[in-house]
Amino acid sequence: MLATLITAGVAFVFYLLLTFGSGTVGVWSIEELITGAVLSLVAGLVAGRVAVRREGGERGHPLRMLNPLRILLFLVYLVGPFLFAMAKANLDVAYRVITGKIRPGIVRLTPGLSTDFGVTLLANSITLTPGTLSVDVDEENRDLYVHWINVTDPEPSTKAVCGSFPDWARRIAE
Repeated sequence: MLATLITAGVAFVFYLLLTFGSGTVGVWSIEELITGAVLSLVAGLVAGRVAVRREGGERGHPLRMLNPLRILLFLVYLVGPFLFAMAKANLDVAYRVITGKIRPGIVRLTPGLSTDFGVTLLANSITLTPGTLSVDVDEENRDLYVHWINVTDPEPSTKAVCGSFPDWARRIAE
């Protein structure tokens, strides 16, 4: 029940931020507030158990992602290393498209992450970076299969494909 309420609350705040200033009388109209509350409650019911869940041990505390330090780390990651890596990857992909030096392939990465959220954060970071795409996750070993635009080694290191992303995912999610 707590997971449902937390997820619904976060979804409602996000909804309010997205619809800020669209009301006819005040900041929001009454219809928008009711719609946002209903949609947030549905999101909480559907995703509450997935968004906030225990993964085992003391480190798997169900509310660990509500820690302000983890949220701050996530924001620092987005604004710093992730944004820099994305800009660098954009330039690399543009260079490869212009010159035609493309060697695509699928590689297997073993990032060593122990939580589902850590693996998900890493997979999404890889997918959002131009030139890479997370294709599959091995459920048992938590290995990632990544389609990469520049495969020079059939078994590259994790650092060669996604840089410091696994380290940041470990700091944030584990």
